Amino acid sequence: MRHHPPAPRHSPTGLPPTGPRNPQRQGKGRFFAAATAILISGAALAGWPMAEAAAEKDGREAPRIASIMGASEAGGSDVIRGMRFSLCEGSGGTNCVVDGDTFRLAGERIRIADIDTPETHRPQCPAEAALGEAATRRLHALLNAGTFTLQSIDRDTDRFGRKLRIVTRGGESIGGQLVREGLARPYRGGPRAGWC
Repeated sequence: MRHHPPAPRHSPTGLPPTGPRNPQRQGKGRFFAAATAILISGAALAGWPMAEAAAEKDGREAPRIASIMGASEAGGSDVIRGMRFSLCEGSGGTNCVVDGDTFRLAGERIRIADIDTPETHRPQCPAEAALGEAATRRLHALLNAGTFTLQSIDRDTDRFGRKLRIVTRGGESIGGQLVREGLARPYRGGPRAGWC
């Protein structure tokens, strides 16, 4: 029986061989790499709609409202679609109504610029507290009624850092609707009168 020496690890030139040492093994490696890539891609694609649905459920909609996060020029507007608002609890909240003229959108505080409503935080009398609660509930219902537009004014923010915007739906001011319903007053600047 003739004994064959083991195949050299290097080619006669001293360099590693250029061909595969075990073509079957290399094929399996390619198969597993491709299968892994497909599984990762599938998981990412499957997770994307779920993440989108979770974001929609939470009311987060950052891509559609990105421009409100920075300063806007007067006359600029953002169309807000498919948002759901809750009532804010405490000082935080992502998409929620603070009171009759202030709400949070993607965590950003928005002050409705064309109205003033009664205070719900430190009201001066029981009548103001009751009217403020009614204005808050009504704004909550109006914001959840469908698509609306935020229109910037000549100032981007107020002294509290809230974005100043006029909120409209179908070209009509939502603030104006609150005024017509007796839940707000028009606001055109200057000191605000009391509600008691």
